[in-house]
Amino acid sequence: MIIKEAQPQLCLATPFATLAWMPPPVPEQFSRTIDTLYRSESGRVLATLVRLLGDLDLAEESMHEAFAAALDTWPQTGIPENPRPWLISTARFKAIDAFRRRARLDGAQKDLVAHIESRVNDASVATFKEDDDEIDDDRLRLIFTCCHPALPPEGQVALTLREVCGLTTEQIARAFLVTPATLAQRIVRAKTVIREKAIPYQVPAAYEFSDRLASVLLVVYLIFNEGYSAVAGSEVTRVELTGEAIRLGRLLNQLRPDPETMGILALMLLQESRRAARTSPDGDLILLENQDRSLWNRQQIAEGVTWLQEALKSRRFGVYTLQAAIAAVHAEAKSAAATDWGQIVSLYNQLVRIQPSPVVHLNRAVAIAMHDGPEAGLAQIDALLQQGDLANYYLAHSARADLCRRLGRTAEARSSYEKALSLTQQEPERQFLQERIRQLK
Repeated sequence: MIIKEAQPQLCLATPFATLAWMPPPVPEQFSRTIDTLYRSESGRVLATLVRLLGDLDLAEESMHEAFAAALDTWPQTGIPENPRPWLISTARFKAIDAFRRRARLDGAQKDLVAHIESRVNDASVATFKEDDDEIDDDRLRLIFTCCHPALPPEGQVALTLREVCGLTTEQIARAFLVTPATLAQRIVRAKTVIREKAIPYQVPAAYEFSDRLASVLLVVYLIFNEGYSAVAGSEVTRVELTGEAIRLGRLLNQLRPDPETMGILALMLLQESRRAARTSPDGDLILLENQDRSLWNRQQIAEGVTWLQEALKSRRFGVYTLQAAIAAVHAEAKSAAATDWGQIVSLYNQLVRIQPSPVVHLNRAVAIAMHDGPEAGLAQIDALLQQGDLANYYLAHSARADLCRRLGRTAEARSSYEKALSLTQQEPERQFLQERIRQLK
């Protein structure tokens, strides 16, 4: 049994529900094509528009208008060979029209309109080009803006899912079990912080890049964690969130490779490789030691190990790379009994030196129990619980219960399982704990 990292109690937010792109009735083939195009290109288009317009709300609004214009125009004219420049150019002109309308009401806007107009390429839509490298830089700028440390964590995660990943308000609200209205309010607040603090739309300077990258990686990690083990609800995993986190990890490695960006991508791929084996066909939770390892995704494991090896070449081992190394030991073991628990304990010893959090200490305690016996692990967990930091963390009580069960201390095991049950809101985990309590009775 392996304890996963702490699941942050976050409720996420997302932009205005009214801005969600709703296509008008068009031939089905065009609707499907543009839906696919929106999914693949909206992040790039939006990132470039934010650079050109300097306003996230205006960029998003004009992008949606450009896609709506495509639905009106392309059925008659055909889909352009390179749709992205068409969309960017159309959105720029839509934004200028919006500025002109404002200028009629407010004379102070005239200079701003002139400035924006001066940035519009005079070339026609057919010849308009955007440099791919510049667009990639735009996407990196957008990621760092959405993950700026001045924003609250829930705002960072929500903006990233919405603006970089392109998820709708409803999709994110459903994943995090909050209402779209709540989500929208939090996104509005995050955008207000960006505007009022004049947060620059740029990649940090070299001297501050490492510190800011940590915020970006934490956001990716939080998104994956919520998808890997949902805080509440009827499902263990939320594949749309783990998928988006992995997509962000790939994007970061494409745009700006770093040992820790490689490490976090390796970690996510190795963890996600077990998804098919983590629940039964009925949705019941299956612990790592009981999983059918033939269901593990070997392609994801191979890719994860490759990224891990690249990260390890740097000899700069960060928290994500070390966690990926631990996951790789599990992934390469043919069975729970064949797992090299000594190596896992050694890796946790390194991890606690650079990230001495209570949850990492808890994971280490479980590894010690598997290597040195349940009594040794139980002593570690009891010491952690006495410190108080994990008093309301259900996985700490669940781990303690499991070790007591293995030692034959039935009354203590039942008490700890009941405590864990009182603290979790995820239905499969509740069912698992209830079944363990029934077995003990």
